[in-house]
Amino acid sequence: MSGDAPALRLRVPPTVPGARILAFGDYQPARVVTNDDLAATMDTSDEWIRSRVGIVERRIAADDETITDMAVHAGGKALAGGGLSPDDIDLVIVATCSSETPLPSHAATVAHRLGITSPGAFDLNAACAGFCYALATASSAVRGGSARNVLVIGAEKMSQWIDWSDRSTAIIFADGAGAAVVTGSRDPGIGPVVWGSSGDQADKIRIADRNSYLVQEGQAVFRWATTAIAPIAAAACERAGVSPEDLAAFVPHQANLRIVESIARRLKATNAVVADDIVHSGNTSAASIPLALARMIERGDVQSGAPALLIGFGAGLTYAAQVIQIP
Repeated sequence: MSGDAPALRLRVPPTVPGARILAFGDYQPARVVTNDDLAATMDTSDEWIRSRVGIVERRIAADDETITDMAVHAGGKALAGGGLSPDDIDLVIVATCSSETPLPSHAATVAHRLGITSPGAFDLNAACAGFCYALATASSAVRGGSARNVLVIGAEKMSQWIDWSDRSTAIIFADGAGAAVVTGSRDPGIGPVVWGSSGDQADKIRIADRNSYLVQEGQAVFRWATTAIAPIAAAACERAGVSPEDLAAFVPHQANLRIVESIARRLKATNAVVADDIVHSGNTSAASIPLALARMIERGDVQSGAPALLIGFGAGLTYAAQVIQIP
């Protein structure tokens, strides 16, 4: 044969300049567990818990209430808030690290229960950074033309992986779900993600096997979060072209009130409302950021169009941050 074969040019979908969030949705179980409730079953007290993690109460799912159930509630609320129908969604991502079983994915079942027909659907596990990872993935899919509208959900039932006699974890973790709808936009409403991991410290938060409970080396995690996370938050602001002083809201993962306040001080986001949902919701891992922001929006703490910085961090040790515009 002589000559070269003609080069094959693959067709790619049209792209859009940016992505933005249309709406948030949230869901919390009905059962409230107070510090006094825990003090009745273990060696702790309301004062001890408040002074160490800042939590007053947390929500715990019923025994028959699943991650999928909570994700459906939050996802449906986000869809309604965004003015979209199930037919408008072509990708569903559920961020979670507390699944009851590894198969099937929550995302496919959530989509079916919401009436979303044949979407791309997958679960994502980046622990407490999961929502920010999923949001960045959704933004990339929309901007690259792989999806038109994406339903992103963080949902956790941490209570089923906690030893309720271990006060180092039982006082902290809780259950819930938060969701967002991501769509294309001429003007970007989701900034570049700054993400990464410190795998050399992955054993600091762990579940050894299917018969074990979550174990956390609290002091090591506290030191890492209060020293490593603020520079990452600042880098996300820089990449988005936003000064920390310009932020209207700072929404970090609700790990521990002392950690949240320490990061906020180091970031010097002096004009931002700092999320403190940890006080009444506990640590809901991948659900904590969308849950906290949805409640801030509902209360009128932040204005539509204002910039907010989101940053998730946790087991892995993973982290991810991006600036968004409030829908």
